[in-house]
Amino acid sequence: MKHLDIITKKYDQVLLVLILVLCVVGTVMLYSASSSLSLNESGGVTDTIFLRSHLTRLIVGVFIMFFFILMDYRKLKIIAPYLMIGSIALLFLTKLIYVIQGISFPARWLNLGFITVQTSDIARFSLMVYLAYYIDKKRKKLKDFYSGFFPPIVLMAGILASIVIQPDFSTAAVIGLIGFAMLFVGGAKMSHMMATGAVATVVMIPVMLMRSYRMKRVIYWLGTVFGMSSGGADREVMGYQAQQSLISLGNGGFWGLGLGNSMEKNLFLPTPHTDFIYAIIGEELGLLGAIFVITLFLLIFQRGIKIAKETTDPFGVMLAVGISFSIIIYAFINVAVVIGIFPVTGLPMPLVSHGGSALVMNLACLGILINISQAKRSVNHGSDWRPQLNG
Repeated sequence: MKHLDIITKKYDQVLLVLILVLCVVGTVMLYSASSSLSLNESGGVTDTIFLRSHLTRLIVGVFIMFFFILMDYRKLKIIAPYLMIGSIALLFLTKLIYVIQGISFPARWLNLGFITVQTSDIARFSLMVYLAYYIDKKRKKLKDFYSGFFPPIVLMAGILASIVIQPDFSTAAVIGLIGFAMLFVGGAKMSHMMATGAVATVVMIPVMLMRSYRMKRVIYWLGTVFGMSSGGADREVMGYQAQQSLISLGNGGFWGLGLGNSMEKNLFLPTPHTDFIYAIIGEELGLLGAIFVITLFLLIFQRGIKIAKETTDPFGVMLAVGISFSIIIYAFINVAVVIGIFPVTGLPMPLVSHGGSALVMNLACLGILINISQAKRSVNHGSDWRPQLNG
C-alpha cells in the first residue's frame, strides 16, 4: 500500500538568497547594458526603456515564484498531461497564426492581447513536469525500449519538431538535452540513450544547416576554431557579433572598466542586453565579475542537485533534476557563445538577460525547486527505485 510521510523542514534559504542575488546582479547589468540602446530608440529621451519592462516582468516572476513556493509541487502531477497537451497546442497555434497572417518573422511569440508569451518557454516547463510525472509513473518499465523509453522520446520529437519549424533550432536542441538528462537520471538504459542520440544527431545536423543564417554561423565558428578561411567581407558579416563579444571581454581585462563604462554597448555589440549581456558583464566587471556570475549559477545547480538527492519522492527528484539542468545548460551555452566556444545561438542567460517569458518561467521553476526543498517526502511504493545521482 502506498504510504506517505511528510516531515516538514525549512526551505533552502541558501538557494533563495542565490536566486535573489542573481536577479539583482542581472537587473543592474541589464540597465547598464541597455542604456545606450534605450537612448537611441527613444531619441535621447530615456535610458530606462528596457529596465522598466524588465522590472515589470521581474515583479511578476517573483510573485509567481513565491506562489509555487507556497503550493505543494505534487499537485503538478495531476495536471502534467494537460500541461503537455496545452503547450503543444500553443506551439502549433503560434505557427498557424503567423502563417495565416503571412508574417515571415520567426513564429516564436504568441500575442494574447494583454501579454506576449514565447511558447517554447511554456513547452520547456511543461515537458519537465510531464517527464517527471512519466518517470515517476513508469520507472519500472523505463529500461524497456517500447513500453517505457520510446513513448516519451516520440513526445519529445514532436515538441522539438514544432519548435524547430518556428524556427528556433537552438531552443529545441537545449530542450532535447534537458529531456535526455532527465531520462538518464530516471534510469533509462545507456544503449537506448546512445542509439537515440545518434539518430537525433543524424536528423538534426541537416535540419540545422537548412537555414542559411545558421549555416553561416557554423561556418564562421569552424573558421575560428580550426583556422579555416571563409572569405574576407562575408566572414566579417557572419562573425560580427562574435567578434564584438570577444572585443568586449578583452576590454574588461581582470578588473573591468567599471560599472556603466562599457564601450561595446554603445551600438557596437548587437543585443548587448539579451544574448550577449555576459560580454558586457566581463567588460564592466572584468574577469572577477564574470567568474562571480558563473559561480552563482554553479551554486544554484549544486543546491538543486542536493535537493534532488535528499528527496525520496521520485516525482520531486526528477523535477528538481530537470529544473537544475535547465538553468545550468542555458547559462553554460550563453557563456560558451560569448567566449567563442559555441557558435552564436541566441539563447538568453537565465535571470540576467532581458526577456519576459524566459524570466517568468525560470523564476516559476526555481520556486518549485524551493518548494521541493521544504519537506523531505518519503514515499513507499514497494520499490527500491533510486535516481542515478550518486556521487
